[in-house]
Amino acid sequence: MNYTLNCNGRLLSLAEPQVMGILNVTPDSFYGNSRQQTDTAIAHRVEEILTQGGSMVDVGACSTRPDSKPVSEAEEMERLHQALPIVRRVAPEAVVSVDTFRPSVARMVVEDYGVDIINDVGESSATRSTADMFRMVARLRVPYIYTSRKATMREVLLDCAEAVDQLRSLGQKDILLDPGFGFGKTLEQNYEVLNGLERMQMIGLPVLVGVSRKSMIYRLLDTEPEQALNGSTVLHTIALQKGASILRVHDVREAVECCRLVRQTMNSK
Repeated sequence: MNYTLNCNGRLLSLAEPQVMGILNVTPDSFYGNSRQQTDTAIAHRVEEILTQGGSMVDVGACSTRPDSKPVSEAEEMERLHQALPIVRRVAPEAVVSVDTFRPSVARMVVEDYGVDIINDVGESSATRSTADMFRMVARLRVPYIYTSRKATMREVLLDCAEAVDQLRSLGQKDILLDPGFGFGKTLEQNYEVLNGLERMQMIGLPVLVGVSRKSMIYRLLDTEPEQALNGSTVLHTIALQKGASILRVHDVREAVECCRLVRQTMNSK
């Protein structure tokens, strides 16, 4: 499907899969090489994402790894106040998303820094915090990524459909869906959801997949995140074949190459 996103008045086409590069301004993200905390390191990472072919920069200032304890709202905002001016200076035309579950943080980054997309990995749609986030993004009029923490594909579909209904009722236009690999799922359930990923096309919205170097790869292969690049590429290939529109990744060049190869293969049918 030929989706487009309105990013602060610019249309981003998803007719071909896009790669979203991860920029973590945290000291405790699960993959050590993704942590960038100095001004120089942040600027270098933004340049790296774009030069390697990424079309979006996803900035995270509060780790959501399993069993992590979220930092305070003030600390998350302080980290973003450091990172976002650098991102905007280095790449003023880049499409920038911010990974947050806090409505107040979403408002700050959009109003103060013109962030284009809110990437929400918060709790299920039944919670008060997510309801507040729905109202906030609808008010801000920015594209919104909803992440499901449900365990099975059937539950993911029902959860996403409910969330979309709520968002539409508030006037939200651009919605993306993330099946939530690594959130609320066992290792086996992650693969069951991946196996049925094409079913998310029934909802008629673009799907973002974030499996890069996650435990569903390195636990199965009995390795560590640092050895999970090959496994990430394999799962990215499967996700693209099943209709993913965006890959959220640590390794941008490899994901861009994966997109090109899969696209060429599918266009040669």
